[in-house]
Amino acid sequence: MLHCDFNPAGHTNPQNRESVSVMTNPVVAIACLIVGSSLLAGCNDKAPAVADTPPEVSIVRVQEESFTVVRELPGRIAPVRVAEVRPRVSGIIVGRLFRQGSDVEAGDALYEIDPRPFEVEVKAQEAAQAKAEAVLDQASRQANRIEMLASQHVASTAENEKAVGAKRQAEADLAARKAEVARAKLNLDYATIRAPIKGRIGAALVSEGALVTANDTTNLATIRQLDPIYADFTQSVGDLNKLRAALESGELEEVSENAAKVRLVVDGRAYPLDGKLLFSEAKVDASTGQVTLRGEFPNPNGELLPGMYVRVMIEQGIDKDAIAVPEQAVQRTANGGSEVFVVKPDGRVAKQSIRTTDLQGGRWLVSEGLKSGDQVVVEGFQKFVAGDRVRPVSMDDTKVSDAASSASFN
Repeated sequence: MLHCDFNPAGHTNPQNRESVSVMTNPVVAIACLIVGSSLLAGCNDKAPAVADTPPEVSIVRVQEESFTVVRELPGRIAPVRVAEVRPRVSGIIVGRLFRQGSDVEAGDALYEIDPRPFEVEVKAQEAAQAKAEAVLDQASRQANRIEMLASQHVASTAENEKAVGAKRQAEADLAARKAEVARAKLNLDYATIRAPIKGRIGAALVSEGALVTANDTTNLATIRQLDPIYADFTQSVGDLNKLRAALESGELEEVSENAAKVRLVVDGRAYPLDGKLLFSEAKVDASTGQVTLRGEFPNPNGELLPGMYVRVMIEQGIDKDAIAVPEQAVQRTANGGSEVFVVKPDGRVAKQSIRTTDLQGGRWLVSEGLKSGDQVVVEGFQKFVAGDRVRPVSMDDTKVSDAASSASFN
């Protein structure tokens, strides 16, 4: 309750001064009401409102750039060479000379067949050769004598011809014996079974004491050459035709043979060494509609093994005026389309429908919907809705690259 102390003129009591209610005097009451209203109004005043600041969002300004079109295709690792070790002579295995699963060089001894029968055969053929040499020597001497006598008209022409024929027969017999000696030595050499190629040898399929037969269908071990190594992969004939059409129309430029690279993704990580494309199959698999391609890769550490499943990244063309946006900028619509948020010149955000083609290196290649200079929102989607005003901040290029790299292998 607001009160005012007042002593009306002419009614002062010096011995007993009391407070008089303001309501006893109309003029004073009005004055007090005016003062009280001013005080109450001052108490109810609010602080002036602060203008809302637009939220900050990260954007990238898209630009036309040269973009290499890369196809990611499924593939399998295959050895460059495969050799099945087989015996070339028959006999008993007396020794295994390699460690299973090890790398061998061409010519390394792998198995030893009992050599004694072949050594005996060599000696027998060498003896037959010596006998043929003696017969030839005798026939040569006889032919020379008959020729001399015939020149003196002591021996007849028939005897001379007979002696010459005997000499030639002895020469032929000696040549046959030499061939037999060579065959016997070759069989002796075959008693040591050697690696036909360089590579990694697998399990030993026979052990010491086993009888092997020449040209048997059962191999003794298998050697696979792993460095370099092949990656066989397939591409649909439809995609191949689209690529050819884009190259013919000029939409894409052909990658030169020397510049083309083939890369591998193994178990979700990039293989560190690039390969080269060897060929594209000239026929289409009727059951799958796929075309087979083959790439060759260095494999010095033996990391790639035959039969491994890999993803093959193959360069197939260059788009000179491509537009690409980070993967996290693209939103999926309910009907399966794609869209991005674009910051317009007035600072407001708008949805923009786009058409994407390939996801490469964590970035979508955009064929329709964007033009050079558009500001595409990359981060901060939770801060606005379409139509709001925002404050765009350019996203650091390194940050975009790191995010793209992380997205491409996760």
